[in-house]
Amino acid sequence: MSEPSLEPPRTPAPAAELLASFASLVGPAYAISDPEEQAPYLHEWRDLYVGRTPLVLKPGSVDEVSRILALAHATGTGIVTQSGNTGLVGGQIPWEHGHELVLNLTRLDRIRALDPSGNTLVAEAGVPLQKVQEAADAAGRLFPLSLASQGSCRIGGNLGSNAGGVGVLAYGNARELTLGLEVVLADGRVWNGLKALRKDNTGYDLRNLFIGSEGTLGVITAAVLKLFPKPVELATAFAGLPSLAAARDLFTHVRAGSGPALTAFEIMPRRGIDFVLKHMPGTRDPLGSRHAWYALIELSGHDPAGGTAGRLEALLGSAIEAAIIADAVVASSVAQARDFWRLRELMSETQKFEGGSLKHDVSVPVDRIPELIERGCVLIERAMPGARPLPFGHFGDGNLHFNVSQPLGMDKADYLRHWREVSDPLYALVVELEGSISAEHGVGRAKRDDLPKVKSAVEMDLLRAVKAALDPSGILNPGKMLV
Repeated sequence: MSEPSLEPPRTPAPAAELLASFASLVGPAYAISDPEEQAPYLHEWRDLYVGRTPLVLKPGSVDEVSRILALAHATGTGIVTQSGNTGLVGGQIPWEHGHELVLNLTRLDRIRALDPSGNTLVAEAGVPLQKVQEAADAAGRLFPLSLASQGSCRIGGNLGSNAGGVGVLAYGNARELTLGLEVVLADGRVWNGLKALRKDNTGYDLRNLFIGSEGTLGVITAAVLKLFPKPVELATAFAGLPSLAAARDLFTHVRAGSGPALTAFEIMPRRGIDFVLKHMPGTRDPLGSRHAWYALIELSGHDPAGGTAGRLEALLGSAIEAAIIADAVVASSVAQARDFWRLRELMSETQKFEGGSLKHDVSVPVDRIPELIERGCVLIERAMPGARPLPFGHFGDGNLHFNVSQPLGMDKADYLRHWREVSDPLYALVVELEGSISAEHGVGRAKRDDLPKVKSAVEMDLLRAVKAALDPSGILNPGKMLV
């Protein structure tokens, strides 16, 4: 794999008169030109990507988005769409040359409709994910997309990146949770596809074309989201495992014994638990002894008579008898279950206290996860002696966050300069195992130049043809995902 190109494609630098025209479309209060006020929109949370822009635009309606894109299309002005700015591959940050405008959608924050009987909710792109979850919950329904950043990430970004999270095993990723879209096209036209249909075979599936397109094909402004019956009972367990093979055996065992009730199966290494316990106050080890690996398991029950916790206890008991796991505990309260989940949710954040961390969002077939981790750790040690691998994540759907913390005592900046030496052999292994180098974070800027190495020439031609058809002037998120 190669380092992303340092020289991005350049759309024209907008003249002062043109910038004034853009600003007039949203009003002076929502056209930000002051560098200090712009700062939150130009830094991603790790400060790995820091961009420049002459103007941040914050439209308050779909009509304003339409007029902005129509003007951008007519003048060749680059537009970078952004909602919650929680992305991890740089797709939401403008390039350093400062020619592009940032289109921030956080003012599009209305829940337009909620239909409990039809199990649908219509949300605008700037609605925080947590607000959608809470609205569904208040109506006695569940919106199952769940991410560690759900308090700050927004629906537009979730759909633009086809977000996954911890509920994919049972409910699917963002693509599976969306029925219809409203999208502003590159030339300013608005496609109203806000249909709540579960079946529609009339032509190409435009909805799925825009989901996961990372703002390169159009600007998603609203979506019809699927809701589900809210479980009446959740059972959560934390299990200690002697090996990765045991994690695979436990997953097979629990899935066979619980069927669709299994809604989450996450794995974590001991190193990750140690990092969280060391750096995050109020956390504790759920088990009395140390184990090489841990599994966080959740079952959902819909029977008012209960029994879900008992079923999980029985499955874990038989797993202990079969020597698959060494120890386990089922949460006895909602608070204890939250403590279990907090260990998992802090796994990524806590690594910043251990210095530089290289992040890899990859996926392989579930039965090859042990091989990926075991061989991957060997490759990392060979490439960077002393580096500390910390692979964790969504075992049940094959998605791992294969993070690597710097060697103890090494300079952080020096470590991050060596990212290719660590990432390239790991990505090559993922491809060998018939996996993906981006499971849920997207391609953005970080993996753009790697894409042709993992996609066939035919696939790249198709992707570029779609881009050319929908954004012929190349104004939408220039230089991201595709060259």
